[in-house]
Amino acid sequence: MSRDTIRLPHDAYRLLQTLHAAGHSAYVVGGCVRDSLLGRLPGDWDICTSARPDEMKALFHGQRLILTGEKHGTVAVILHGKPYEMTTYRLDGSYRDHRHPDSVQFVDDLAADLARRDFTINAMAYAPGEGVIDLYGGRSDLAARVVRCVGTPADRFAEDALRILRALRFSAKLGFALDPATAAAALAARDTLHTVSAERLYTELDGLLLAPGAGQTLARYGEILGGAVPEILPCIGCTQPGKWHCYDVWQHSAAAVGALDLRGQDTRGVRVLCWATFLHDIAKPLCRSVGPDGAAHFKGHNQRGAQLARVILRRLKAPAYLVDGAVGLIAVHDAPLPADDVGILKLLNRSGAIFLRRLCALKYADLDAHTKTPEVAARRADVAAFERRMNELAKTGCYTMRQLAVNGADLMDVGIPAGPGVGATLQALLNDVMEGTLPNEREALLAAAVKE
Repeated sequence: MSRDTIRLPHDAYRLLQTLHAAGHSAYVVGGCVRDSLLGRLPGDWDICTSARPDEMKALFHGQRLILTGEKHGTVAVILHGKPYEMTTYRLDGSYRDHRHPDSVQFVDDLAADLARRDFTINAMAYAPGEGVIDLYGGRSDLAARVVRCVGTPADRFAEDALRILRALRFSAKLGFALDPATAAAALAARDTLHTVSAERLYTELDGLLLAPGAGQTLARYGEILGGAVPEILPCIGCTQPGKWHCYDVWQHSAAAVGALDLRGQDTRGVRVLCWATFLHDIAKPLCRSVGPDGAAHFKGHNQRGAQLARVILRRLKAPAYLVDGAVGLIAVHDAPLPADDVGILKLLNRSGAIFLRRLCALKYADLDAHTKTPEVAARRADVAAFERRMNELAKTGCYTMRQLAVNGADLMDVGIPAGPGVGATLQALLNDVMEGTLPNEREALLAAAVKE
């Protein structure tokens, strides 16, 4: 952690030099300093400076500029296709909406600017020759793997409620714990999250769920997260006595998110799976009953969970593909899978291979968050056997009309009149092929079609 030299990209270095040469102080600041000290490659290089927006515009008038943030002191310059945000040192006014400062006041020194930032690990600055400027213990918090607010946590969250979720996202992204005072203040302020726009809530939750430490963060901080998704609160402490489960519903869901194996999934598949796993048992508290043997039952939690997940995802204005993909998986996540070829082909016909591969990934994660018993291991083996055979049949089997050795034109050539009868005949032929009573060969199919 004691690295005092940060390797800056050439363009960021040039911007600092230009600002310095014109008599301004300037530093790279925030996430790029944090990531560099952690040995990670920063995505963006942000700069803070004593230069006012007008002075920056004059200095960089020959470059392409983005001025949408100018009234808050930000001028972005595009170099080699990449934007670099330069922001004047500032103090934020009061935050009546828990999100945006009502006004900003430009100031001349870095210390005042760093004091308004959210977390100590994001409140460090760096300039070549000066090294790392760390006024709030950001480096020691990096070493201790802690997310801690700058100053008084309650004040930071009152200024901007979204910081509550940002704290959780950094916890999941970096594998850090929240400092106890920061966690307590986040919990106390969680209800102010309703003041934040759905789009911003979605973006932070999405970043959290896709981060490598998501499972651990969910397990630790479910109570805080309930401010953004109140439906998870009844899951916390909702016990599942019986031979299958070793966790309550919430800890099970968190463990399942942690167990997800996303290898081989495309970008959309990754997102659909993270959200589906997060919400897969969301309706269990609504469906809970306890049998005479003392075991908990959750009859109908698939379907009710799908309905509830749709409500939550729509409220968060999630993209349509994510709503449909996650809801579809949740609706059948606990349903048995066929073991025979006919059943698997019919499922491929109904759902497609991409959906079924996602379903297997969800089932594995779900089962891996159960009690480790021979019964659970047997269920996992069943899913693996299904997945192997499904992948083979997806390549070699016939389960869509497009794969039939005949088409509508062929049927009309042998005398079947144009109209809905053609589609119905093709469907009947496909069923016979999937059931194995008819080979997928042109002559056999045409002979059967004439008989239909």
